Amino acid sequence: MSSHRFTYLPIHYKISSVFVLLLLVAASSSAQVVKDYNPSIQRTAQLQYFKPIEPHLFSGDGMPYYHNGTFYLYWLLDEGHHAGLDGLGGHQWALSTTTDLVHWKHHPVALGIDNEAWEKSICTGSVIAANDQFYAFYATRVKDENGVHEQLSYAISKDGGYTYEKQSPNPFYLAPEECISRDFRDPKVFKGSDGLFHLFVSGNLKEPAISGFGGYLVHLVSIDLKNWEEVESPLRGQQGTPECTDYFKWNDWYYLLYSIAGHTHYVMAKEPYGPWVYPESQALIAHFECVYKTAEFKGGRRIAVAYSPYRADDKDNGDRIWGGTILFREVYQEPDGTFATKFLPEVLPASSPMAMPQIKTSAPSIVAITDGRVEITAAGEVGVAEVNDLPDNYRISMRIEPDGNYEELGLFLRATDKRTSGYRLTLNPNHETVVMHNTSIDAVKGLDEPILLDVIVYEDFFDISVNNKRTVVNRLPEQKGNNLFFYVKNGNAAIRDVKIEKIVNLNNPNL
Repeated sequence: MSSHRFTYLPIHYKISSVFVLLLLVAASSSAQVVKDYNPSIQRTAQLQYFKPIEPHLFSGDGMPYYHNGTFYLYWLLDEGHHAGLDGLGGHQWALSTTTDLVHWKHHPVALGIDNEAWEKSICTGSVIAANDQFYAFYATRVKDENGVHEQLSYAISKDGGYTYEKQSPNPFYLAPEECISRDFRDPKVFKGSDGLFHLFVSGNLKEPAISGFGGYLVHLVSIDLKNWEEVESPLRGQQGTPECTDYFKWNDWYYLLYSIAGHTHYVMAKEPYGPWVYPESQALIAHFECVYKTAEFKGGRRIAVAYSPYRADDKDNGDRIWGGTILFREVYQEPDGTFATKFLPEVLPASSPMAMPQIKTSAPSIVAITDGRVEITAAGEVGVAEVNDLPDNYRISMRIEPDGNYEELGLFLRATDKRTSGYRLTLNPNHETVVMHNTSIDAVKGLDEPILLDVIVYEDFFDISVNNKRTVVNRLPEQKGNNLFFYVKNGNAAIRDVKIEKIVNLNNPNL
């Protein structure tokens, strides 16, 4: 992606009329290309929520790739939230690798900007190993007398994917005549079942059939990864440029992933290029989990990588701004081929068990507490139980057993007073929603059955896993309370098997 042109969407994904432009920082900055990233000082374990330790640097789009036992994570190195090179990004490809997802090594910039006069950003792309070398395909953002354009470039690595040399001609492909040249980026390379190499490239039609629905994928094919020709598009009619495409076959299904305004949609088919099915449960769409791309991993696993953006002005209601921290999920297939997501255990912050704090209630007629089990009977009422003096950073898990239908239930996190403060985590079975304060996910099934709830509260992250099937994260920097409240509204439920662990803050171990 590496573009500030997409519109960010608030809760339920309606277009905001007060969108905070990604030029927020760029307007007051003359930042150039990053030259002070130091891979040797970065943390090498628990990489969930990773950003460079340098305060002014951030992580952007991830580009994972798995080859011969090594998981390569290329990611866009960002300075000042897209402020580099006159606000056009100034992005370069950083690289982190692992063989077990636990121990990581960070490398110098693998694919960088060599000529600031015309290379305004090395945008998101993809790699493929072929012919005993690695090929990296990417878009270069350029600026000339006619404005800003994006064009395709490629580079070759002869050292196993760690450093790349740009190839000529550069660029090797320009936007087709019908495509807006400012929206021609993010090539995804793969080898098809037909033996040909393919590129899916984000595009946007100048004259769509319906105004605003011009997003499509340019489809190029090649026999040698050098000479390309355009064939029929596999995806058209999108409301916005379909960015950061991913494509793969997994067991009996083909999957195509693409992001609109940062939200990653997927479609699936039994044949390589459709007809596509758009699943009801879009397990990769979440407001603070931007542009997922995936790679296989040993044992038949698939790892998804996104970035979680910062909030403008570091406020709870601040809109998303470009660039943030790396976010991992593990993706798996349901029996019908649809996706489910869960925490990736190897990268989570380290935590240690702590004694279970006392659970209390001020309404014993509604809330009964026995040996750590909480029974809430709140038909026509709201029942609340509380835990005080929690650490700043912790992980809490539990099993919730609803008894019949209920209006909503959940937690208040980092609360100081149950009447006025705390971030509300709400599960609603009738709407099939999970809301973490001011962001939500939809089509969450099984909320009327026993629920396994796993919550990470770490720095400004509130990361939620529901039944190891759906996840949602929010970033909320303002409230700092140490209390927690369980609640059930207009229904009955039991909360059991509550476990709390303290998380060590990797950036400040004293917290």
